[in-house]
Amino acid sequence: MSDFIVVGNISDDPFSLDMASLCGQSEDISDVISLKSFANTEFCPRFIVHDEKEFEKIGEGLSGKTVIICSTVHHQTQSRNALAMRTMIIANAAKENGAKKVILIEPDLFYSAQDRGPNLSDIEDSRSTRDLKKFDGQSFTARMYASLLKTAGIDVVVTVHNHSLNVQREFSQTFNGEFYNLCPAEVYADYIKRSDMVVTGKDGDNLILCAPDNGAVPFAIEVMKALDLPKSCMVIMAKERSGERQVELQVKKDSPCSLADIKGKDVIVLDDMVRTGGTIIECCKLLAQGKPNKLCFGVTHFYASPEGRVTLNAKVLDEILTLNSIPSILNRDMQGRLRKKMVVLKIEKWIAKFILEYMQKDSSKFEKDFYTGDMSSKNPRWRPSSIF
Repeated sequence: MSDFIVVGNISDDPFSLDMASLCGQSEDISDVISLKSFANTEFCPRFIVHDEKEFEKIGEGLSGKTVIICSTVHHQTQSRNALAMRTMIIANAAKENGAKKVILIEPDLFYSAQDRGPNLSDIEDSRSTRDLKKFDGQSFTARMYASLLKTAGIDVVVTVHNHSLNVQREFSQTFNGEFYNLCPAEVYADYIKRSDMVVTGKDGDNLILCAPDNGAVPFAIEVMKALDLPKSCMVIMAKERSGERQVELQVKKDSPCSLADIKGKDVIVLDDMVRTGGTIIECCKLLAQGKPNKLCFGVTHFYASPEGRVTLNAKVLDEILTLNSIPSILNRDMQGRLRKKMVVLKIEKWIAKFILEYMQKDSSKFEKDFYTGDMSSKNPRWRPSSIF
């Protein structure tokens, strides 16, 4: 019997099922935990004890074990609020039945956008009173979420590419350093170099990376390091928001590359998340003035909103590369017309590799094969061998 088990907060969730299998769990998740709801809609999970005749160790069925809970937004029938509550109840059940450790894998960490409130003097001393006034009356929900997860019994949180310094600080403090914000730079770099999405050129002399704002710069730098192409270069944009949907961009004065440097080259704009796509399209329109050969967009968390699908379908943007941190993006209906220029990199293997290493297990099978690609046949680059 393994010393850890993998479960999800939704029955038959593909992401959780993949994680369980990749981590070497032979039992189906449905044979490990029952996720039921009462007639009054209250959620009541139950870890399944296989020896029903054992009456002397009631409540110790998970003694000495580590329970890994996978939480992703896949089923549209459950809101993030509901999924968060289900996760906490499952964590509590694990601890009440003897689990020594509970790990939460939440690639797109819930409530991360609610990463500030009116009383943040201990976190952001540089923010002006006028700026803090924007959050007067608002909850710093990310801080509360970290506290609730800890109270419920979560010991370790694993997420992917969370760029909020406030969230990183809060979760690191709450979980005593057991907060792992995985950077997918190696995933992007491997695909960029192995695929025919762009032509990198000799030592990267045909490749330009672009950070659409200051917040995206650290990730763009990490991708550049992972690419290890010394002649590749970076364009850094300065962004100023003039309204909820209005942004103004220009190339920063100290940007390593200018618009003149991108002529005839392939450009990849990199960011952590996209909702409406407005900023990215404005960025691409500005980059297009430099007459690049191809404009691509690499984004970790893709919220497939109707507005975003329409906006990102603009002709100025040639291709979109994303991860399945929000698994619903794999659905062709969710992609809509964007399926003609979208590639999704599935990261279950990559996360399983981290988990196995964390648990001091053998992860060598994922040393080179650490993600898979998913591309619609509508994409002009599609061919059977393009799926790896």
